[in-house]
Amino acid sequence: MNTEVELPTIMTDSDFSATSNEDTVSALEAADSAAPQFVRWFREVAPYVHAFRGKTFVVAFGGELVQANALNALVQDLSLLSALGIRLVLVHGSRPQVNEQLSLKGFKQQFGRGMQPTDDAALECAKEAAGEIRLDIEAAFSQGLPNTPMSHAQIRVISGNFVTARPTGVIDGVDYRHTGQVRKIDTDAMKVAIEHGSIIVLSPLGFSPTGEAFNLAMEDLATSVAVALRAEKLIFLTETDGVIGADGNVDTELARLDADALLATNALDENTAFYLHYASKAVKRGVARAHMIPFSLDGVVLLEIFTHDGVGTMVVEDTLDDLRSATIDDVGAILRLIEPLESDGTLITRGRAAIERDVENFSVLEHDGVIFGCATLHYYPDEKMAEMGCLIVHNEWQGAGEGELLLRHMESRAKALGVKRLFVLTTRTAHWFMKRGFGKGGVTDLPKERQAAYNRSRNSQVFIKRL
Repeated sequence: MNTEVELPTIMTDSDFSATSNEDTVSALEAADSAAPQFVRWFREVAPYVHAFRGKTFVVAFGGELVQANALNALVQDLSLLSALGIRLVLVHGSRPQVNEQLSLKGFKQQFGRGMQPTDDAALECAKEAAGEIRLDIEAAFSQGLPNTPMSHAQIRVISGNFVTARPTGVIDGVDYRHTGQVRKIDTDAMKVAIEHGSIIVLSPLGFSPTGEAFNLAMEDLATSVAVALRAEKLIFLTETDGVIGADGNVDTELARLDADALLATNALDENTAFYLHYASKAVKRGVARAHMIPFSLDGVVLLEIFTHDGVGTMVVEDTLDDLRSATIDDVGAILRLIEPLESDGTLITRGRAAIERDVENFSVLEHDGVIFGCATLHYYPDEKMAEMGCLIVHNEWQGAGEGELLLRHMESRAKALGVKRLFVLTTRTAHWFMKRGFGKGGVTDLPKERQAAYNRSRNSQVFIKRL
């Protein structure tokens, strides 16, 4: 989607009195011209609203966000998500605030990335910093001033002893003292709270059954909570823009295996690698999506969730270790998938020679040596368009999202080629594609080469999706 919209300017009575008639007319004209854009954007957002209502998001941010005075803006956006029916758990960090407290009290210890021992003084500073930030968050959610995004918002914020921790102990001769690890998350109590519309706020502290407090890493806590709740999304608001690709742009989507391979190269900066490690870990353990987005960008949570490409890096379990490019050895299996649909007229007849010629354009889904899905992509570089065809999942494997997995993979392949519009021709699956963002097109919208090859006797419908 990724549509930039300039909203119409709302003017008060005093604004009108201070402007000329010409200025007023031009402002109204500007509002009229922006209205269609706003309506189109609002309609495009609707599928995301439907998809995420009732889902759980874990949103995690460090004390750096609070230090940057970005808390109020974030709370306003999270309040909007809550109003849309998204269930929220917030996990905050406090590293810079703890370091500030330590410095003020004359202690030399400073916390950085990674696990470090927490002595008695540092634990007291961690408690003070966590308490202060938690109160700031509660105060921000309690706002309700007219003519602000918080107007009419009545949000309950709940904190508590949801996290049971254990001591890290002694590792390689180092006693980590009050530094702890997550032992258990009270998911039953948390689910009751969020299902009744409350937002849970967790500080980076946990408590043992003996009543001891332990200093926890915000990133590890957020990951553990997201996994325990089977969250739809884990969102890290970070100091970095995300993973920067070879072209200098942010990689908006990474398969987990690709993220792990990238981490193994040690080519990433410390902050990016630190967050990417936890994002990959969360996805590996069952979280559907893990995001890294920059808190310096105003409205970044809304942009990441409600636009097609987002603005940061999203890690997904893309391939299930099964999705790969086809080889010449796969031609027979592809033919066996295609032939029943050719026989009943769903697909045009291709034949082995055509499949062998175009096999490099195919991707296949494989499990235990059995190919059960395929799709093909044909690129038209002059128009920056591509045709997706032969999107097939065997009957016995349908219903578990494999078709959407193939579709996302083919969209990623198309984007990598620089494709701006992806199109399909279909006679029987129009609604499936419409539900996934494709709009009705016509033969004249196709690349000229494809128009010439269009089979008018089949009268296939054209559907196009902007990437």
